[in-house]
Amino acid sequence: MKKVAFHTLGCKVNQYETQAMTELFEKANFTVVPDTETADVYVINTCTVTNVGDKKSRQFIRRAKKNNPYSIIAVVGCYAQTAPKEVLDIEGVNIVVGTNDRGKIVEYVEECAVDEKINVVDDIMQVKEFEELSVQEIKGKTRAFLKIQEGCNQYCAYCIIPYARGPIRSRRAPEIIKEVKTLVSNGFQEVVLTGIHVASYGKDLREKNALIELLKEVNRVDGLKRIRLSSLEPTLITEEFIKELAGLEKICPHFHLSLQSGSDSILKRMNRRYTTEEYRQIVHRIRWYYPKIALTTDIIVGFPGETDEDFETTYNFVEEMAFSDIHVFKFSPRKGTPAADFSDQVDGIKKHHRSEKLIALGLKMRAEYQSQFIGEVKEVLFEAASKDLEGFFEGLTDNYLKIVAPFQAGLEGQICNVLLEESKDEYITGKII
Repeated sequence: MKKVAFHTLGCKVNQYETQAMTELFEKANFTVVPDTETADVYVINTCTVTNVGDKKSRQFIRRAKKNNPYSIIAVVGCYAQTAPKEVLDIEGVNIVVGTNDRGKIVEYVEECAVDEKINVVDDIMQVKEFEELSVQEIKGKTRAFLKIQEGCNQYCAYCIIPYARGPIRSRRAPEIIKEVKTLVSNGFQEVVLTGIHVASYGKDLREKNALIELLKEVNRVDGLKRIRLSSLEPTLITEEFIKELAGLEKICPHFHLSLQSGSDSILKRMNRRYTTEEYRQIVHRIRWYYPKIALTTDIIVGFPGETDEDFETTYNFVEEMAFSDIHVFKFSPRKGTPAADFSDQVDGIKKHHRSEKLIALGLKMRAEYQSQFIGEVKEVLFEAASKDLEGFFEGLTDNYLKIVAPFQAGLEGQICNVLLEESKDEYITGKII
C-alpha cells in the first residue's frame, strides 16, 4: 500500500482542504503517514500571505525529496496558484495544482511519473463555482472546521489572497447542512464555519440574507451544541444581522472582528471599507446583544505611511475597544500587492517597537477579560491533554477562554461544567463540578 504525507502551512481554510484531500487519498487506499516519515507521495498545501510562507514551502519541498528521492511531490494552495512556474522549477516538484481542482489530486498523482512535471493551475479569476471538498471525519479533533465560502472581492492594499483565491464563491446550503449532520453523527459538538471572506457568503448566489439564513439552518441541526464563526468583516454586523444572530442559541459569543488599524488615514490607504467611528458603533452594537462577548482582532503595524501619531491613535483605539485578545503583525511588503510599491515604507526597528507595545497591551487586555469570569461556572468543551500543565486537560468555553482542569478519564470531546478558579497568562485553571 502506498504512503502519502501532508504538510500544511497557513490558515484554517488550508487545514480544512488538507483534511478533505487526506480523505480522498484514504479512499484510494493510500496510508497517511506524518510528514517527517518516508512516503511515496508528499502533498504540500502552501500559504502565500507573506514571503515567509513561500520560503517555508520551498524548504519543505526540498526536505521531502531528501526523505525519498523517488517520491512524487505535489504542491497545492496559494503559493502554487500565484507562482506556478516558480514552484514547478523547484527541484523535485512534480505537480502544481493551485487553489482549484484539488478534488482531482489523487488522479494527478497516480498519472504522474517520478521524472515528470505537471502544471494544472488555471486562471482562478475565471472560476465561478465553489469546489466541493467535503470532510467526513477529523481525526484527533473535537471541533470541526467547515468551509462554507471561497474567494475574496475586497482587494485590501496589502493582501495577495484575492489574487490567489479568486472571486467569491459560496457553497450551497444543502451541502453544508449535510456535512454538519455527518460531523455531528461522528461525535462533534462544535463546528467552526470558515472561509476566505465569510461575510461575503451568498452574495454570488444572489440570495437575500444568505449567511443568517444558513446560520438558522445550522442552528436547527439536532445534536450540535456550538456554532463558531471565523474572522468577520465589521460591515457585516448590521442591526438586523446581530439581532437575528442573537436569537440563535448555539452561536458562540466570540467574534474575530478584523480591524487592521485604528487610524482612519491608514485604513483608507489599506482600502479597508470602514472608519474607526463606524467600527466603534459596530462594537457597541455587538456588546448590546452580547455584553460579555470575546472580541478578538488583527492589527498591522508599520503599514506604509504610518506615522508615530497614526500608531498612537491606533494604540488608543485598540485600548478603548477593550478586545479580549489581539493578533499583531508587522507589515511585510507582498509582491503583487499595491502596498508593496508604496514609497513611504516604515523602518523595521519602528515596526518592532510598535509591535512590542501593542502585544503588551494585548496581554493586559486578555488578563482583564479573563479575570471577570473567575468564580463563574462555564461549560467547557475538552479537547486534549494540557500543553501547559502535566496531569491536566484543556478545552474552550463558548467565549473562547482556554481552560485547564485536572485530568479525568473520558474527558476528550465532552462538554462539562467547570468552576473557573485562577487566571494565568494564557489560560484559566478550573475544577470540574
